[in-house]
Amino acid sequence: MSRNQPLAARDLMTTDVETVSAEDDVSEVLGRLARADFNGYPVVDEEERVVGIVTQHDLVGLFQTKDRTLWIPVGFPPFLETLTYAVDISWDDLDLGIDLLRNTNKPIREVMTADVVTVGPDTTIDEILDLLADEERDINRLPVVEDGKLVGIVARQDVIRAIRDERRASGESPEPKVE
Repeated sequence: MSRNQPLAARDLMTTDVETVSAEDDVSEVLGRLARADFNGYPVVDEEERVVGIVTQHDLVGLFQTKDRTLWIPVGFPPFLETLTYAVDISWDDLDLGIDLLRNTNKPIREVMTADVVTVGPDTTIDEILDLLADEERDINRLPVVEDGKLVGIVARQDVIRAIRDERRASGESPEPKVE
């Protein structure tokens, strides 16, 4: 890539993207997130078209009400992984076990965000920054779509890393000293 051309999504994206299906169970996806080092998945159909996005926040939101905070281990059956979340619940609504059972077999399509913001491979870093900085949407990751199919994903950390690397390469920002 020439230094005269701005960075684009294709320069920033991860191409090995883990995805889920709209029919996957909430418990399965929550268990996968417990083992992942990221906090959301693009939801794709059989042809790898993005039909939604589901995040940790969407899944934990299934168990939230208003008044109190309770730490629950998600390792209880039917979940296979142990992971702890802060969940707001009211003392009137302490029937969290019923909430867990009621939502466990729910398909992801019922909790995913269907109105997904996507970008193309040629979307510039400035356009990506505008999307990631949008206060109303609070986007953390952008699926990259080409010819209607998922080809990658750009996370906030990818953009931050690229800006850091560009600044270091241009001499604007020195390497931090490790003491």
